[in-house]
Amino acid sequence: MDLKVITEPRIAAPPEGTVVLLIGLRINKFRMVHRWLPVIGSMIPMLIELRKNKEHGFLSSRAWFNRTVIMVQYWRSMDDLTRYSHRADGRHRSMWAWFNRAVRDDGAVGIFHEAYVVSPDRMHSVYRNMPRFGMAAATESVPQRQTPPVPGGRRGQREPRRRRAA
Repeated sequence: MDLKVITEPRIAAPPEGTVVLLIGLRINKFRMVHRWLPVIGSMIPMLIELRKNKEHGFLSSRAWFNRTVIMVQYWRSMDDLTRYSHRADGRHRSMWAWFNRAVRDDGAVGIFHEAYVVSPDRMHSVYRNMPRFGMAAATESVPQRQTPPVPGGRRGQREPRRRRAA
């Protein structure tokens, strides 16, 4: 991972259909470590599998840990994400089956995911004094025009200035 800080303003330029997946868990019963720690640990083999096999469509991820553990993942498409999650020979399918058997309804740990399809015309991003990060690291990072975006316009476009009446 390149941690070099880029000072010029940049924006993300993802292809149409790129997916942002928020996935994570919430520790509800701290004392039941034997329930939530394996859930956290189950993500590691899946990430290894995804990083080794680019054909799955996984682009990148970043995780944050607290009582609620959250990972932001970037995928090439919703079809790729769905196909991976349903693969009979994939890590996700076996981990999901394990969770439903071992943890399911005891309340010790909650899990969630939300997936969003990105339309470049309907998104906004800005990165300044940051290393490559987020959507820009997962897809493409391009210089931002020095003008603010126009509502409903494309990234960095600006409405033409109007002259004031004299």
